[in-house]
Amino acid sequence: MNDTPEVRNYRIPLFCTVTLMFWFSMYTCVPILTAYVEYLGASYKMAGLIVGMYGLSQMLLRIPVGVVSDRYHKHKWFIVFGLFFSVLSGVGILVTQELSWILLLRAAAGAAAATWVDFTVLFASYYRQEETTQAIGTISFYNSLGQMFGILCGGWFADRYGWESSFLIGAAAGALGLAGAFFLVETPKKSTQPMTFKGMLEVGSDRRMLTVSFLAVLFQLLTFATVFGFTPVYAQSIGATKLDMGLLTFFSTFPMAIASLVGGRYVARKLGENHIIIIGFIFSGIFTILIPFSSTLWMLMVTQCLAGIGRGLTAPVLMALSIKHMDAGRRATAMGFYQAIYGLGMFAGPLVMGVAGDLLTLRQGFIMIGALGCATALLSHALLMQRGLPLGDTRSANDQA
Repeated sequence: MNDTPEVRNYRIPLFCTVTLMFWFSMYTCVPILTAYVEYLGASYKMAGLIVGMYGLSQMLLRIPVGVVSDRYHKHKWFIVFGLFFSVLSGVGILVTQELSWILLLRAAAGAAAATWVDFTVLFASYYRQEETTQAIGTISFYNSLGQMFGILCGGWFADRYGWESSFLIGAAAGALGLAGAFFLVETPKKSTQPMTFKGMLEVGSDRRMLTVSFLAVLFQLLTFATVFGFTPVYAQSIGATKLDMGLLTFFSTFPMAIASLVGGRYVARKLGENHIIIIGFIFSGIFTILIPFSSTLWMLMVTQCLAGIGRGLTAPVLMALSIKHMDAGRRATAMGFYQAIYGLGMFAGPLVMGVAGDLLTLRQGFIMIGALGCATALLSHALLMQRGLPLGDTRSANDQA
């Protein structure tokens, strides 16, 4: 790592806590949002658009956020702004029932999530470059942990106190994270050239970054079409309560959190980063196909638990590979490109499922999305293995020595 043990002992726990509170605040509404806007009168298509707007605004903002972060080296203040917008989104949805306003407030939540660029880059700066995958695995664990507890608490509060309480508890958690963010520590600015337009074009055309970004689009499409989109709607159709919908998403994100931590730190070293991506897509695809064949809530929870393992293995490795080969002065820009590109999947996933639900059936939509996940595993093999693209080390530095 880059600092003394005393400095690291202060920086890392605080950063992880702020990260956890940020994602907690963003995800308390996730298990009930689609069902909530349907309750307000939205069609499947409109519900998909509202959920997808979160991804669209990220897609539009993450590249500018990354470029400005690299130029001015102010990651901390972007994190502060991100937490402010998370609070604004929660409070706004709490006080309005107008679908058009909820659409705009989900765009504000996407603006908050766009600052994840700065979370990942600043946290990775506390580690050596060769430890990037470990760093991303660690911060992804707290990302998933915050999502998991936010989802569980959001479902419980909505079931006990009504829909709006989940938005209130999210805003409160965001306010706590916002207070902590003011005490985050920026790493010393390295002697790198300011990001130029030419440099931005070089980063944006980088073959490694574009390859993993394309795979991340398909990964996010799969995720936001299902667990963060229409899986709770299917659960409701087989008798799930609001609390059950929270538990369902909890049992999907808990194994995702564990897999993120273990996969980034240990499994990738043994199996290789490329193999981890392929295995993750296989898990996600197969257990998405099985969703509409789950006749009970517990069967559905098992499929989502196993799909969560696949997502947890894939996500941190893809993220780490997008910046691992970049120098320090270009990492935020690269992460901005990566996260902006995969925002397309976050927007398209729920929208595709919403259209499929209106034109076909949700059952057919889940099968179609799951088949895409399995096909992406084959595509990953072609892109990462057969063409020999040197995206990541197949073994750790210690194993190679």
